[in-house]
Amino acid sequence: MTIPPRFPVTPEQIDEVVRVFYGAVRRHEVLAPIFARHVADWPAHEARIAAFWRNAILAERGYDGNPTLVHRGAGDVTPAHFEPWLMLFDATLARTLPRDSAQAWSALAHRIGAGLRMAVQTRTPGGPPILR
Repeated sequence: MTIPPRFPVTPEQIDEVVRVFYGAVRRHEVLAPIFARHVADWPAHEARIAAFWRNAILAERGYDGNPTLVHRGAGDVTPAHFEPWLMLFDATLARTLPRDSAQAWSALAHRIGAGLRMAVQTRTPGGPPILR
């Protein structure tokens, strides 16, 4: 049984969104230094993130990571970083995709971002998340 995509977008559009977005990230005054500390191979990073989005949107099974653990483990990612990340991502979607697909992907990104923000916010060094 084939799972239909969450919304109409092609693998090529996903690759383009990821490429354009990370080009903007590398120029962003707040996000660029954080990413520079963690990403040594941009093409490999972009391919991994594109695989994440193809999994999330198209149900392709090419991604095997855990974004929550990565963001929590980075150590220098804070809840405040998600607002500029999402604003930049939304701007990229609006420039790159048809309106309906951009809005649907944005909603998905904001749901994922909320989960990652919460994971980063509730981490304690070496311990379980703070649940209060």
